[in-house]
Amino acid sequence: MRVMTTFPYTVREIENVWIPMPDGARLAARVWMPADAGARPVPVILEAIPYRKRDDMRWRDEPMHRWFAGHGYAAVRLDVRGSGDSDGWLADEYTEREQEDASAAIAWIAAQPWCNGAVGMMGKSWGGFAALQAAAKRPPALRAVLIVHASDDRYTDDAHYMGGCLLTENLRWGSVLLALAAQPPDPMIAGDTWRETWRDRLDHIPLFPATWMRHPQNDAYWRQGSVRDEIDRIACPVFAIGGWTDAYVNAVGRLMARLQVPCRGLIGPWAHVYPHDGVPGPAIGFLQEARAWWDRWLRADPRAASAAIAPTPDTAALRTPALRAWMREHARDAGRWVAADSWPPARVQARCWSFASGRLVAGDAPPSPPLAHRSSQTIGSTARGWCGFAEPATWPEDSSADDAGSMCFETEPLAAAIEILGTPVVQLACATDRSPAFVAVRLVDVAPGGAATRVTYMVQALDATSSEIRLNDVAYRFAAGHRIRVAISTSYWPVVWPSPEALTLRVFPSECSLVLPVRPPDVEDAVLPPFAAPEEAASDAAAAEPGVFARTVTYDTMTGERVEIVRVDAGEDGAPIVTPVPGADLETGHGIVERFVIRDQEPLSARIEIEHRTVRRRPGWEVRVDVRVTQWASRDAFHLTADLEAFEGGTQIVNRRWNESIPRDPTEQPADPSS
Repeated sequence: MRVMTTFPYTVREIENVWIPMPDGARLAARVWMPADAGARPVPVILEAIPYRKRDDMRWRDEPMHRWFAGHGYAAVRLDVRGSGDSDGWLADEYTEREQEDASAAIAWIAAQPWCNGAVGMMGKSWGGFAALQAAAKRPPALRAVLIVHASDDRYTDDAHYMGGCLLTENLRWGSVLLALAAQPPDPMIAGDTWRETWRDRLDHIPLFPATWMRHPQNDAYWRQGSVRDEIDRIACPVFAIGGWTDAYVNAVGRLMARLQVPCRGLIGPWAHVYPHDGVPGPAIGFLQEARAWWDRWLRADPRAASAAIAPTPDTAALRTPALRAWMREHARDAGRWVAADSWPPARVQARCWSFASGRLVAGDAPPSPPLAHRSSQTIGSTARGWCGFAEPATWPEDSSADDAGSMCFETEPLAAAIEILGTPVVQLACATDRSPAFVAVRLVDVAPGGAATRVTYMVQALDATSSEIRLNDVAYRFAAGHRIRVAISTSYWPVVWPSPEALTLRVFPSECSLVLPVRPPDVEDAVLPPFAAPEEAASDAAAAEPGVFARTVTYDTMTGERVEIVRVDAGEDGAPIVTPVPGADLETGHGIVERFVIRDQEPLSARIEIEHRTVRRRPGWEVRVDVRVTQWASRDAFHLTADLEAFEGGTQIVNRRWNESIPRDPTEQPADPSS
């Protein structure tokens, strides 16, 4: 990473600006802008997320938004309602109120003397969702959006459900949001009302995982905020970015295929990080790519005095293909960039393999008898989790152990390399002796030595004897001499919550197939322009110590019990690791300890316990919030308990407890008290 200390524009920074909402609430924003923006108005880039601009995300915000300001933009980093220093309390993800707030904030920004009237909106994860949702509202000043690791569909491609199956990430992410939503504003920003605002948050905070579990089907709850159902409402250009190690990849292709406005796609090898921090590598000059995008769409008339600066020469947004994707290979650090002008890619050809007894056969296969399989509940351990993050220990590892306990079909060693780009499809004809049930279907690359790389996958609830299972989108090169494997299991822990009973799966190979989107060689790959090297601005906040990640796994051969414990930024005793926050006169810490338990043949033994311990302090002021959540299940219901304790100094001010039982059967769901 190249750290920039000098820029074309001197940067002015405003620690906090209050943005008024129509209902009288104030939202808190941090602003970076060229020092002369008041005399020479500039376009504005808005990012709206609930992750605390002043402390928790200061280390990430400063290098990025300061860089934009140094290149002639104003950057506004907004705490959404109920988070950070903003007024109110956080009711849920992506509420209608939050979307109305975004439109109001865009209108306020466009009217400021330092704005030329053009606003772009960007963000990663929550911020990307928010940008798409804002685009669907069509605020007049919003000219373009840039999203990273986000989705247009809250049900099919978010942290709650996959293929109709409950993800364990629902509890993990829900506990994170519970801990974040329980934090107070900073008294140095909010003033004397900070305690009143904090108490209001603590009194109103819902048990987020329970809210989401009350909607196990794709109902109106999920469609609120899912722009997939109102894609025609988006009237401004969209730059959609994803990563193969991340969980949010499918939206990039869907947006490219369905949007009626200019849309550019970029999918790298990355986990859930911005591409200039890109891991696994290679990282790229994401900020330069973003600047080229903003130059194209926020400076429609570069001759106008209010534009302040002209677009960069040879603007990347105009000269690059519609999609650039990293073509992965077996070795994690191997691959290359390829391109396509549409989605699905026009040059891709469907190639089919039939299932036989343990084999994948090109073309038609001889008839094969039905095959039976019963999975151990520990299958899935090599997946590590639903989403990969910056820590390599969260990325999938060699899947050989999981595959050995699964039903597998594979090709002979390939005579020549095969590249795929698109959506692999498995037609699966099967039956089970228990219901409800699901399958985890994985596409795997098997090297000559036996090492197995999960290429892509999908979990799918079974409600019929034949299912078309569309795996997650992917770009991948199977090398000559490698084998292509399809691995199937009826468990995938700790990614998916198990079915209530261990079950036997019967597969009818003669009615099954694998269809891959094969990409022919393209000589244009060799002449694609390279990305610039990653860079960002210098930041005082970057001096904070790096995080800590530790995983321990134990397995009891007598009981078949597997226990996985994950510690994030926490000591051995679970206490948070406290670090200074330069520029905010603060010390903060947020430690997380997660415990996943399951026994081989007992799906109802599944249990997750998560503890969050947070602290914020400066001389004369200290607050602490402790959150503990636990989830387990019976045959007919999921059970959740949660405790939230908040302290000011050494005095406990709130002690809340939730105890929820939520039926698995959606027809038995009680009314949602949050709706």
